[in-house]
Amino acid sequence: MSLQTKIPDGPLEKKWQNYKKNAKLVNPNNRKKLEVIVVGTGLAGASAAASLAEMGYNVKSFCFQDTPRRAHSVAAQGGVNAAKNYKNDGDSVYRMFYDTLKGGDFRSREANTYRLAECSTSLIDQAVAQGVPFGREYGGYLRNRSFGGVQVSRTFYARGQTGQQLLLGAYQALMRQVHTGKVKLFARHELLDLVIIEGKAKGIIARNLDTGEIERHGAHCVVLATGGFGKIYYLSTLAMGCNASAIWRAHKKGALMANPSWTQIHPTSLPQSGEYQSKLTLMSESLRNDGRIWVPIDKDESRHPNAIPEEERDYYLERKYPSFGNLAPRDIASRAAKEQIDASKGVGTLKNAVYLDFSRALKEYGKEVIKERYGNLFDMYHKITGIDAYKEPMKISPSAHFSMGGLWVDYELMTSIPGLFAIGEANFSDHGSNRLGANSLLQACVDGYFILPYTLANYLAGEINVPKTDIRDPAFEVAEQKSRKQLQDFLTIKGTKTAEEFHKELGRELYDKCGLSRSKQGLEKAIVNIRKLREEFKTNLLVPGDINEVNSELEKAGRVADYMELAELMCIDALHREESCGAHFREEYQTEDGEAKRDDEHFSYVAAWEWNKEPSNPKLHKEALVFEFVQPTLRSYK
Repeated sequence: MSLQTKIPDGPLEKKWQNYKKNAKLVNPNNRKKLEVIVVGTGLAGASAAASLAEMGYNVKSFCFQDTPRRAHSVAAQGGVNAAKNYKNDGDSVYRMFYDTLKGGDFRSREANTYRLAECSTSLIDQAVAQGVPFGREYGGYLRNRSFGGVQVSRTFYARGQTGQQLLLGAYQALMRQVHTGKVKLFARHELLDLVIIEGKAKGIIARNLDTGEIERHGAHCVVLATGGFGKIYYLSTLAMGCNASAIWRAHKKGALMANPSWTQIHPTSLPQSGEYQSKLTLMSESLRNDGRIWVPIDKDESRHPNAIPEEERDYYLERKYPSFGNLAPRDIASRAAKEQIDASKGVGTLKNAVYLDFSRALKEYGKEVIKERYGNLFDMYHKITGIDAYKEPMKISPSAHFSMGGLWVDYELMTSIPGLFAIGEANFSDHGSNRLGANSLLQACVDGYFILPYTLANYLAGEINVPKTDIRDPAFEVAEQKSRKQLQDFLTIKGTKTAEEFHKELGRELYDKCGLSRSKQGLEKAIVNIRKLREEFKTNLLVPGDINEVNSELEKAGRVADYMELAELMCIDALHREESCGAHFREEYQTEDGEAKRDDEHFSYVAAWEWNKEPSNPKLHKEALVFEFVQPTLRSYK
């Protein structure tokens, strides 16, 4: 299989313009003849579906929630990046491109990363036009704040609710098209399989989660906007429903999976407080603008944090990374926190957290200013913990968060299956081995609003004379029967352990051996243990109920079955990459002072894995990363 990236010719700053200038178009009258399936209604899916319908295509939109407003994009808090340079502090499209490329440890394509920065400026105008209530200065100008990994202020925000506000903008655009009839919305539907006819993606098999009915849906192409798979770790910042099933089942139909082991551990989550938990709460990275992170110098410290004097505190990020301090990138901040916790300097009941302290900012700016910037986050912290963070430090710890890995896509956001596109966190494309904060909302919006409408048209221009997909085609029958059989098999095992229990075991295995740090020995052991757990899953799974009804346990079983296979690929991917880069930290490959040691000579490529009939034997394809405009350098924030 040859990986054709389709990167346009020309200078870096001209590539996207050159692509748009030469892309094929679809006449407005012909758009009425074409059908598009969009799976997922988060920022990427809702913006794509709304944009394509506005252009005249017939769109079917699917989500497993009861309303698109419950998509997990709602949970993103801190902001969205754009190179507007409103602060006049030296920002530019090129600076944002370089920060993103460096933040990803030079493991992403130059062209994709530059396009992300280039399109960022248009997004803010789009969002303001939709009514997104960004924070503003006294004079009315939009306000910016800093995020980790950069030295300028380019993050636009709506208090600590940016994802929610952006999603409401996309949601109202989507629902307007639902009202016009150009979008047909299928809520409470889950993708079970992708249907391929003559080598092209032509539809999906979906299950109505309210009735249990299995349905066939055809189209001229399929767009997956189903988010990331950080929930594979069980304890994560993601909602319980987040899963990997859509992209994994596309992978098993031939779509390559790229860099699956690159999953981000967020440094600013509430710590686990007990075994009963199934989710951890994300506290926005924006808090690190004004909060200072520290641990007691004394391992046996038992005093209240306010009683510990300054000279007995270790502000370890400020000490280790003086240029960036508390705004060091997420992967570095998370590893540094783990280092302190492993050294027995953790705080809290389980000694698994560090302090995030606002006392200096409160003295400098006053409570009202801090409340204006982060009030809802402080309120949320108080509701969950009972602690007033205006009076004492927050306790935070690292937790699984974002997937930089995902389906391999070319410059057009099309996977290795013609007619199957992946956008937002479902693909691997823009972040390299570590995502900088506030680029997640950006990529989701940019993919849906500004990129896919061009690239999808370029593909559909060749499908104008192709008749509507016939759901009576044998390919639909085969996919439906396969999906039905899998569900029935889950019900007939009649074991003793629920999908939730298997998921929890799998998550612990991954977090311990393929989480913040990895080693050859640990990864090899994890692969053995995952295989054993997968075999037990096949014989000891307990799923009550029936197929033809609301059955959340049956839904979970399918998702955990996919996790069992994806988890092994994550470990295989991490094991094969004998270097440390970004969120992938191999203990054998580090500098004398414990920093990541990259190997550009042997690993400057995208690892794209092909399904090879069973999960233990994937086939590796390499997309070489060519740097024409930037020379990779040592990634240092010191």
